[in-house]
Formats: sequence, structure tokens, C-alpha cells
Amino acid sequence: MSLKRNLIHSLLLITGFVIVAGATAAKPGLNNEARITNGLIDTAIAYEIGRKCDSLEPRIIQGINFLYELRSHAQSLGYTSAEIDSYIENDAEKDRLEAIARDRLRALGGVEGEWETYCEVGRAQIAAGTQIGRLLR
Repeated sequence: MSLKRNLIHSLLLITGFVIVAGATAAKPGLNNEARITNGLIDTAIAYEIGRKCDSLEPRIIQGINFLYELRSHAQSLGYTSAEIDSYIENDAEKDRLEAIARDRLRALGGVEGEWETYCEVGRAQIAAGTQIGRLLR
């Protein structure tokens, strides 16, 4: 009976490891989660507009709440706190997202050094009710 119990226990452990490994392998990585990356990019754009445009400010509490929503969404997709923290602290990923944010801001009409263009983009985003606009006032 003891041998049978050990065998069943071993099979359950192996099955558990296979299931966990399969679930982990199925996750694409946070950098491939569009809602997460777009949310971070929108936050970076709003922050940059708020820094450069004297007539607009970032909505700090709204921004923090939005970032917590992104974190909760990542957790609901099965990402662990360690995976999320690793993604957030990854310098190469930060650089990649910042470059995308700069490109998108430029595509929206923001011109580096011409800060009034950032204000114009910000006001347009607020008027359109976009995520960037919701992070500004």
C-alpha cells in the first residue's frame, strides 16, 4: 500500500509540474501583452506632456491607479509579481517603450523642443477622451 501511495504521489507531482510548466510556457511575455505595453506607453506620453507643457499637468493619482490596474490585469493573465517586477525593472524594455512613446508623441504632432506642440497634443487627447487625455488635466 505504501509503494502504491508513493507512486500515486509521484505521478501527481509530475503531472503538476507538467501543467505548471505548460502554463508558464504558454505565456507570451509581458512585452507582448498589448494592453500592458500600450498602457505604459500612454502613461509615458502623458507624463512627458505634463513635464514639458506648463498649461497641463499629469493626474498623478489617476496615473498611479491606472498603473495598478495594469498590474492587476497582468496578474489576471497569470503573471507573478516577480515576473511583473522583472519586466518593470528591465532597462532594455524601458528604453524600447520610451522610444515607442517618443515616436507616437511625434506622430501625434509633438515636436521635441517646441513644447507648445506637446500642449496641443495634450489638449487634443483630453478632448478625444483617450487614455493619454485621461491622465492629464
